[in-house]
Amino acid sequence: MSERGEPVDPRRNNPDSHDEAPVEGAFDSADTRHDEDDRLKPGFVSAVLEAVEEGEAEQARELVSPLHPADIADLLELTPSDQRADVAAALGDLVGAEVLSELNDYVRDDLIGALAPEQVAEFAAELDTDDAVAIIEDMEEDEQQAVLEALDPEDRAAIESALAYPEESAGRLMQRDLVAVPEHMSVGQLIDYLRDNRDLTTDFWEIFVVDEAHRPIGTCQLSWVLTCPRNVAVSDLMKREQTLIPVDMDQEEVALRFQKYALISAAVVDGSGRLVGMITVDDVVHIISEEAGEDILRLSGAGEGDINEPVLDSYRTRVRWLLTNLLTALVASTIIGLFEGTIERMVALATLMPIVAGVGGNAGSQTMAVTVRALATNQITASNTRRTIVREMRVALLNGGTVAVVLGIGVSLVFLNPALGAVIASAMLVNIVTAGLAGVSVPLAFDRLNLDPAVASSIFVTMITDSMGFLAFLGLATAAGLTG
Repeated sequence: MSERGEPVDPRRNNPDSHDEAPVEGAFDSADTRHDEDDRLKPGFVSAVLEAVEEGEAEQARELVSPLHPADIADLLELTPSDQRADVAAALGDLVGAEVLSELNDYVRDDLIGALAPEQVAEFAAELDTDDAVAIIEDMEEDEQQAVLEALDPEDRAAIESALAYPEESAGRLMQRDLVAVPEHMSVGQLIDYLRDNRDLTTDFWEIFVVDEAHRPIGTCQLSWVLTCPRNVAVSDLMKREQTLIPVDMDQEEVALRFQKYALISAAVVDGSGRLVGMITVDDVVHIISEEAGEDILRLSGAGEGDINEPVLDSYRTRVRWLLTNLLTALVASTIIGLFEGTIERMVALATLMPIVAGVGGNAGSQTMAVTVRALATNQITASNTRRTIVREMRVALLNGGTVAVVLGIGVSLVFLNPALGAVIASAMLVNIVTAGLAGVSVPLAFDRLNLDPAVASSIFVTMITDSMGFLAFLGLATAAGLTG
């Protein structure tokens, strides 16, 4: 990878290093490329696309060259899919390895599909192992093999080793380029070692101290090394307490550990406790954002929810959810059919039914969202599950009582029918309490079954709140003998 070999040129991919045009700061009020939210302006994107369409590749390069790789990735994502290949070709080597690593998965796959295996291998060799794996892992098996064969043996071995671990595990996420030293070194020897070895990684914040079996026994922050006398032993300087990440740990659990212990980097160990890599906080920030977005999209049944996802893929993901929702909606419809006679005698019931079901559904969604988030962040454990359920039921009772009183008084005044007001108030209270119970118990049940509570909880919670809302309202109305 790029950390091995000659030191990286600090001017590479640095906006301040380009000679073509002066660089304006990301938040410069005179910046003609970014708006106040640091997004590329539509006018700038249009200017680049127009230059490419007119065959003015050099002009397009001059416009784009001051941009950070992440901004160039944004530009390609904002480009219509049928023009991306032309834009990438016009920009040439400005679309480098760092740009590919910043791209949306679907956009990157489109661009990589147009490249030769040797070109992809060249890009992969410039990146950290985790970023290189992200580029290669979704390729077709034959294309993936061609890229691996084009890599240097050392890079190929590192990437193949990472690909052998499960997806979304620490093994896929970790970087293999790190600094590990024995504990018998002194600070002076360590500094000399760092200065003299050009094959070491150039990006690190922490030095790992290992024993003879290459098991991590402590860590040293760079600030400690730089501020200690040269004769101090590393074993006296290092911090022995550290958070070790098993190589097969799920990336979501990795992110939770970084958040809990305020980590900047952490050692990754294999089954025998040997140091095999490290994970840094910049990768974890990406995971936190990705996992949070996934949970929200799963709750809505929108799949990956990527605007660059092919239309047919989005259709297949969403239609399955909608058809399942259709089946659960039939349950509520069947309950309404059981009270057809009551509705015929008092048409106002048909007008008020959606209110009971709708408010109950929202109450259930609130509780479900809180529960799913708490499960995802390990806030709910076996020791506090019962307490969590009791808490949500208390909240549901307070909410239900408040909404029931307001709705009951309103219906009584509008329809001049206190009995109808009492019925809908009672039904609302019952449904919101039921919604609270369903909103917390359904995700917990899925979690206990080792199923993702974000995937199917909303369908079942909606079915329960709709069905119970109609049953409570129409059942109470029938029992009260309301005839209009």
